Amino acid sequence: MTLQLNGEQLTIRDIQRFLAHNDTVEITDQALSRVKDSRATVERIIRDKETIYGITTGFGLFSDVRIDDKQYNQLQVNLIRSHACGVGEPFADNVALVMMVLRLNTLLKGHSGVTVGLIDQLIYFINHRIVPVIPQQGSLGASGDLAPLSHLALALIGEGKVVYQGEVRDSKDVLQELGREPHTLQAKEGLALINGTQAMTAQGVISYIEAEDLGYQAEWIAALTHQSLNGITDAYNEQVHKARNYQEQIDVAERMRDWLAGSQLTTRQAELRVQDAYTLRCIPQIHGASFQVFNYVKEKLEFEMNAANDNPLIFDEDDETLVISGGNFHGQPVAFALDFLKIGVSELANVAERRLERLVNPQLNHGMPAFLSPEPGLQSGAMIMQYAAASLVSENKTLAHPASVDSIPSSANQEDHVSMGTIASRHGYQIVENARRVLAIECIIALQAVEHQGVEKLSPRTLAKYEALRSIVPSITEDRQFHKDIEAVAQYLRDDAYSSDEQ
Repeated sequence: MTLQLNGEQLTIRDIQRFLAHNDTVEITDQALSRVKDSRATVERIIRDKETIYGITTGFGLFSDVRIDDKQYNQLQVNLIRSHACGVGEPFADNVALVMMVLRLNTLLKGHSGVTVGLIDQLIYFINHRIVPVIPQQGSLGASGDLAPLSHLALALIGEGKVVYQGEVRDSKDVLQELGREPHTLQAKEGLALINGTQAMTAQGVISYIEAEDLGYQAEWIAALTHQSLNGITDAYNEQVHKARNYQEQIDVAERMRDWLAGSQLTTRQAELRVQDAYTLRCIPQIHGASFQVFNYVKEKLEFEMNAANDNPLIFDEDDETLVISGGNFHGQPVAFALDFLKIGVSELANVAERRLERLVNPQLNHGMPAFLSPEPGLQSGAMIMQYAAASLVSENKTLAHPASVDSIPSSANQEDHVSMGTIASRHGYQIVENARRVLAIECIIALQAVEHQGVEKLSPRTLAKYEALRSIVPSITEDRQFHKDIEAVAQYLRDDAYSSDEQ
């Protein structure tokens, strides 16, 4: 399959399908025409020796330094080499791949002044899955993701590291093997590649895809817990949730009713007790609020995915050409959204840990063995799995502190406010990973708990989930290395995010 890019209509679902199906990309004729027109403007600027930031001048504090016209191309190469200061572990391959797709898409808007050759190089790298090795740390999230995107650019010109067919190699060696020339940067192209928010946005898109899927996964896992504790279904009554107006809450309640339909383990109001604890009773309110966050984040990410966010920008309108230095590279809108995502995902894990505590605590689990141990005292059962979940939840609370409230001036105070959006994106994905493991732990414990209550009494939909998961994680008949079970279930949950196009 092919993902068609035009700079205007790229969605998160497009990216999800692109990754799930290992798609290639192509560009529209209209987008290519815009690229050619904006490049013609850059060539005119060079010919007329105009003073335009980043084309005929230096960068940042050096914006007032005029560059000799014979050194315009070298200026761009120097920019990439000097700005490739990323440190730490590299972004995951899928993040780096999406980074290239997003950078290509923004260049297609026709405001960046790049050559068709650069567009072709990006398409080649994407379609042949030549994935730049891009260190995660080192971006301030304003003036663009300068350090990460410089590592992306290095790969295109044959000077960086890439992952190709599962191996980390020098870009120049891979290109030579494939008979492909490194791209030679022309005036404006280095700046056009690195002035932008594609690192934070790409990681944000991956985090969003997996976070949203976790939201859906949390519902059937919660439904297993609900049945294990003979939860009351009245709290999910449609009238209750319509009375509060939030559509996401209404939707979660409806899905919970569907998951629980036909169960012989659920109860009605006052049948065993009048009402459940909040972690069961308020699942639609709590999970629904996270879906409200996800919807906000999706909107902001998709705006940014189709935005022109480098500098300067070229506009050709009404027979007038404008080249304007602005600040669309500033990551503040994305930083806020990704900090918000951290909170939404953290709470999914927070409430899941409190639910699983009710399953293992003999004071709360309605007569099941303490820690669901097969031999209480001799065997610990799920005791330390709850510890692990509590640790992850606590770590999330630290990571959820907003990165966007911080700013450190750079470039001798020329760039005196920055977004730290890339830190928000990185911490956000750590929270997603932690939350996934908390939900995996709740799942393992809930699977065990329903065996005490009667698997045959489960609702048909959750029984199907029980049977699927039992092929991954067996019943707890004796103590074992539960970290293997946690990772196996977490991988099952992770894979689901890319196994289908829609929920």
